[in-house]
Amino acid sequence: MDSQTMVEWCKKYTLYSWSATGKVDPTPVSRAEGIYFWTPEGKRFIDFNSQLMSVNIGHSHPKVVAAMKAAMDRVLFVHPGTATEARARLGKKIADLMPGNLNTSFFTLGGAEANENAIRAARLYTGRHKLISRYRSYHGGTNATMQLTGDPRRWPNEPGMPGVIHVMDPHPYNYSFGKTDAEITRENLKYLEEIIAYEGPHTIAAMFIETVTGTNGILAPPEGYLQGLHALLKKHGILLVCDEVMAGWGRTGKLFAFQHGDIIPDIVTMAKGLTSSYTPLGCMVVSDPIAEHFRENVFWGGLTYNAHPFLLETALAVIEVFEEEGMLENAERMGRVMRAEMDRLKIKHPSVKEGRCIGLFGIIDLQKNRQGDPMAPFNGSSPAMQAISKFFHQEGLFTFLRFGGFMCNPPLCITEEQLHEAFAIIDRGLDITDRYVEDA
Repeated sequence: MDSQTMVEWCKKYTLYSWSATGKVDPTPVSRAEGIYFWTPEGKRFIDFNSQLMSVNIGHSHPKVVAAMKAAMDRVLFVHPGTATEARARLGKKIADLMPGNLNTSFFTLGGAEANENAIRAARLYTGRHKLISRYRSYHGGTNATMQLTGDPRRWPNEPGMPGVIHVMDPHPYNYSFGKTDAEITRENLKYLEEIIAYEGPHTIAAMFIETVTGTNGILAPPEGYLQGLHALLKKHGILLVCDEVMAGWGRTGKLFAFQHGDIIPDIVTMAKGLTSSYTPLGCMVVSDPIAEHFRENVFWGGLTYNAHPFLLETALAVIEVFEEEGMLENAERMGRVMRAEMDRLKIKHPSVKEGRCIGLFGIIDLQKNRQGDPMAPFNGSSPAMQAISKFFHQEGLFTFLRFGGFMCNPPLCITEEQLHEAFAIIDRGLDITDRYVEDA
């Protein structure tokens, strides 16, 4: 199918997420391999966002494709109440990889569903009903997780599940420099404990955090924050749920982002990189005390495709490639290269406010003046952002723009040469946004 027909039929016969379908301009894709994908006519794009921060091992890895084909000759589906070899092996594999007492998995179809079940688990285990999450968070697009989400996608979906308390992040949207990590951490945790007191700690089941904030800014926690938050919540008997859907499976240079803070959460949710998005799969991993509770008490959750054997087989193959080919170590190495590129671009381009990355989880924020005002308003765009978006597409660089910044999240298999190739396109694109700086 040619690009024009593909786009016309998709827009005529399907709806697009988070969009008015009549206004979308989708990129037609016919094949993908490694860090690249192509249109039917052969235009090549560098996938600099791993699609949705999810194709961690790169596209169409031949070992995984072969394993998926072999799995099709085995059990394709049985209901979630059965036992399968894939379920047994993946459950054990995740337990072996997770630190501390995080030993028990519940398999779902994606990250939102993993968070839905974490909500249920936290409420059933604690007997409490309230949940805390942060404004600069995204936890999924289902009814419950949309209310847990803090960002503007929540607004049109309200009202929804009750009981969610939204709190400020350590970093405000239009952040200012000057404070130390210790000061940021101390002030935020002091504020958070005051909120907990007002809400009644005995009513709060859990706090959900993206360990590293994803689409709302790629914000790594300040030094000491995770340890301080973990201790504060434990003091009040509140569970800590780390949403690792984006940050997990090597994206930050560690297997899971919470490991940067040397803590063990009560619950971890994951998806995306677990199968490199070759198939849908999510997972909720709970600590031993929570798992023991549900060995004696019913866990009131489940859907038809939970623990789907074909999806679990895919995850096992992806994890094997991830380990054999050193994706984790490459993310840490290439993260240093990305850091150097971002530092270079900040010096060169007046429109660059800051580049942030942890491993290969990155973003470049743009500014419209030397005072650091964002190049686009919160929940909005601007002519400068539209111009650089058009340039990236013309030059074959795919990434997501979010308000006044753009994402830098390539597959973890990327080489140094490929990373420099992508940043060369970005460098030229920033010449365009420099022209929009008011006091350059």
